[in-house]
Amino acid sequence: MKHILIAGGSGFLGQVLEEHFSRKGYNVTIFTRNPKKANDIFWDAKTLGPWVSSLENSEALINLTGKSVDCRYTEKNKQRILDSRIESTRILGVAINQCKFPPKVWFNSSTATIYKGSLDTEMTEDAGEIGDDFSMNIAKSWEQAFYESVHSKTRKLILRTSIVLGKHGGALIPLQKLTQFGLGGKQGSGHQKVSWIHEKDFANAVEFLLENQQLEGVFNLSVPTPTDNKTLMKTLRKIMNKPFGIAHPKWLLELGAMLIRTETELILKSRNVIPKRLLDQAFSFEYDNLEIALNHLLKSPKKTSKIY
Repeated sequence: MKHILIAGGSGFLGQVLEEHFSRKGYNVTIFTRNPKKANDIFWDAKTLGPWVSSLENSEALINLTGKSVDCRYTEKNKQRILDSRIESTRILGVAINQCKFPPKVWFNSSTATIYKGSLDTEMTEDAGEIGDDFSMNIAKSWEQAFYESVHSKTRKLILRTSIVLGKHGGALIPLQKLTQFGLGGKQGSGHQKVSWIHEKDFANAVEFLLENQQLEGVFNLSVPTPTDNKTLMKTLRKIMNKPFGIAHPKWLLELGAMLIRTETELILKSRNVIPKRLLDQAFSFEYDNLEIALNHLLKSPKKTSKIY
C-alpha cells in the first residue's frame, strides 16, 4: 500500500487530504503534536525523532504545519507564525536527507497571500507581483526555507493555496454564521477579489500533482475565475434563504477584529489569483462555479422517509 505522510495534518486541510487519499487506497500517517488516532505520530515540528523512519519509501510528504494566521499580529504572534513554518520546513528537509529511500515528492504549503492585493491584475505563478508586508514576507521566508533543502531524489512542489471552502472548517464556517444571524452583507467595499477553491478540488489538485511526476515548482490552488466579496456574500445569502445581510464598513470590521482577536486582512485584502499552471496542464475543476460549490457544501442531503 502506498504511504502518504501529512505533517501538521490534524487541522482542516489535513483532514480533507487524509479522507481523500484514504478513500483512494493510500496508507496515510499524520505528524501531530497531539496524537489521538492509530495513524498519528508525535512530532514537535522542531526536532528529529522516531517519526523520521516513517519517511522511508513513502509516496509523498505533505507539509501543512504552521500556526494559524487567524490571530492579532502582535510581535509574539508574528514570531510564532514565522518560526512554526520555518522550523518545521527545515527539520523535514534534514529528515529527508537522512533517508536511504526518501519520499518521492515533497509538497510544502504556502499561501496565495504572497501576491500583492489587486482588483485588476491577475496573479499567476510566473507573472504575479509578490509584495512586501508581514504576510507576504512570511510566505517568502517559508518558500525560501523550502528551497534551501536540496534533495536529488525527491520532487518538490509549493502549494500557494487560496481560501479553501469546506464543510467542516476554513473560512466558510464563520461566514455561514454571520449570514445566519443577518450579518451576511458585504465586508468593506465588497469589491475586493476573493480567490477560493472547493475542498474537493483542493484534494484533487494535490492528487493530480502527485500523479504527474514531471511537475514541480510553484502551483496556485484556486478556481480559474475569482469572485468578489459582495458576490460571495450575496450568493451565500441566496443559498441560505436569507433575504438581507447587514454590511460591514471597514471601521466596524477593524473594531470587530480587535474584539475577536484577529486581523481584517483576512477579509479585506483583494486576492486575484489564477491557477495558470494547473490550467496549462489541463487540470479539470469540479466546482469552479461559486453557487454550485456553496450548494454542495451547505445543502444537506434530503432525508428519506422510513418505510415500515
